[in-house]
Amino acid sequence: MTGKTHIIGGLASSLAFAQVTSYDPVLLVGAGVIGAILPDICHGGSKVGRAFPVVSKVINVLFGHRSFTHSLLFLVIMAFLMNSFVTNESVTAGVLVGMASHLILDMATRNGIKLLFPLKIRVRFPLTTRTGGTVEYMVLAALSLLSVYFGYEAFGYYL
Repeated sequence: MTGKTHIIGGLASSLAFAQVTSYDPVLLVGAGVIGAILPDICHGGSKVGRAFPVVSKVINVLFGHRSFTHSLLFLVIMAFLMNSFVTNESVTAGVLVGMASHLILDMATRNGIKLLFPLKIRVRFPLTTRTGGTVEYMVLAALSLLSVYFGYEAFGYYL
């Protein structure tokens, strides 16, 4: 999936998560968007990879693309680090929800992800799409509509 699909996926998932929790929706959503692009730190051409080129290059050389940073192991390590060093639970929850949305979206691509890293097994859904293809744009449109719906629900009391 492309960066914009991951961003909208993180937005939609964190807005939906805000519906069932008492976390601050503004912090949750902001952190959700950051978490949604974080796993692509392993790709130098991604938004986060361009922001942190040295870190991106090191991770890519060590692990490759869609392996360690797209795994449950990375998600657990990030949860541990966030719980240890970040005092705001809304931020921690948002980052983790955004990361989970990223993994789910990349499992819908033909290449899949190494969800069980360090095992070399690639995990993907039975029906997949090509990154940047027509189906991805349909997913982007659906996630955009869900973002509007959940955004109205999460922030409707501000209106």
